[in-house]
Amino acid sequence: MDAMESPDVVETVGLTKRFGERTAVDRVDLRVPRGSAFGYLGPNGAGKTTLIRMLLGLTRPDAGSMRLLGRAVPEQRSEALARVGAIVEEPHFLPYLTGRENLEVVAAAREPAAHGRIPGALARVGLAARANDRVKTYSQGMRQRLGVARALLADPELLILDEPMNGLDPAGILEMRGMIRALVAEGRTVMLSSHLLDEVEKVCDAVAIVDRGRIVAQGPIAELRAGAAPTVELRTGGDQMGVLALLAAHPAVAEAVGTTGGTSEAIRVTLAPAGPAEAARIAADLNRQLVQAGVTVYGFGLARASLEERFLEITSRLGTEAVA
Repeated sequence: MDAMESPDVVETVGLTKRFGERTAVDRVDLRVPRGSAFGYLGPNGAGKTTLIRMLLGLTRPDAGSMRLLGRAVPEQRSEALARVGAIVEEPHFLPYLTGRENLEVVAAAREPAAHGRIPGALARVGLAARANDRVKTYSQGMRQRLGVARALLADPELLILDEPMNGLDPAGILEMRGMIRALVAEGRTVMLSSHLLDEVEKVCDAVAIVDRGRIVAQGPIAELRAGAAPTVELRTGGDQMGVLALLAAHPAVAEAVGTTGGTSEAIRVTLAPAGPAEAARIAADLNRQLVQAGVTVYGFGLARASLEERFLEITSRLGTEAVA
C-alpha cells in the first residue's frame, strides 16, 4: 500500500515523553482513521498537548515511533506536514493586522498556491465579511475560526486541533462543531484534543480516552458506549427506601440510587454487564417485580449510556486498581 493510501492518518507505537520524573505521554499506541473526526479525550494535564507537539515534530519523544499520512516523523517531517494543518493551544495572531493580512503573512511562507486559498479559507470558516477588520476586534470564537482558516491554507488532508472549544460561548461551540463535521464531509480527517466529553460525543466518530498519559480505551464512540454497564431509569411513588431495597436485591443489579424529584421518586439502576437483549430482559423483570410488590411506576426505561459515563467508569476502575 502506498504511504499516502494508509487507512490511518496517524499511527503511533509506544510513544513516550518524560519531563524529569513525570511521564506526560506513556507508551501510547494510537490509530486515527482516515476521513473521520477523532477525539483525543482526557482531563487537563493528561498529556494531550504533549502528544500533539510530538506528532508535529515540535518536541522529540523519548521512546516509540509515529507516522503521519503514512510518513515517519521526524524522519519525513517536511513531507508529512505539507498536508497537515494544526492549531496547538490557543491560536495567536498579530492584533493590529486584519484577518486577511494575518493569513497573507502565513501564506508568504508556504507554497505559491497557499495565497490563492485565502478567500476560500475565510469563506469556509464564516469570516469573509470580517476579513478586513483588525484581529484585535475579533471575539475568541472568531480567533479560533481564523486559526482554522490559517490551517486550511495547506489544503490539509489532516487537521489537528488542540482544545478547539476552549473559551467559546454556546454559539461559538455550535459553529465550531458544524465546521468540524463539514470538514470531515469534504474528505478531510480532523483530530481534536478536548476535555469536554459531551462535545466530543456530539462531533466525533471515534475517540481515544487518555488518563495520566496512557490510552485506556480507543475505538468508535458507539462501541465504547456499548461497553458501559447498562442502566435503567425509573420514577415511582411510595417509599423510596423500600423500592431501592427491592431493586438492590435483584441478582443482576449492581447499584440502585435515588433522589427526590417532583411528586415521584427518580431512581437510577446500574445493571451487571449485559448485552442489549439481556439488559432488556432484566429491565422487564425488574418492572414486573415492582408491579407485583404494589409499587406505582410512573416511568421506566433503559438509558443510553453516555461517553461521559463510560469515561468515569473506566477512570474510576483504574483508580481503584492503582490503590489495590
